[in-house]
Amino acid sequence: MIMKDRYLEVTFRNGRPLAAYLYLPRVDPEKSMRTQKAGAGLLVDYAADGRPIGIEITDPLHTSVAALNAVLQSLGQEALRPDEAAPLQAA
Repeated sequence: MIMKDRYLEVTFRNGRPLAAYLYLPRVDPEKSMRTQKAGAGLLVDYAADGRPIGIEITDPLHTSVAALNAVLQSLGQEALRPDEAAPLQAA
């Protein structure tokens, strides 16, 4: 199964955002083989072939959409659309 669309998932604990993950297009069930820090509170997961498959947001309360978009740009990905960024902004 190929996940063509990316999506943002935010995990809450006691009503507060604990973490978030931006899933990038991938072949399911593709696993992360390497993780690299990409800025304050941002970790990029890579597949075995070196493609980015997701971005972990370890501090969603203090991570801006601009910072996330800068990482996406460095990975050759498009910036988040407003509807994609909504869960992070709501956090």
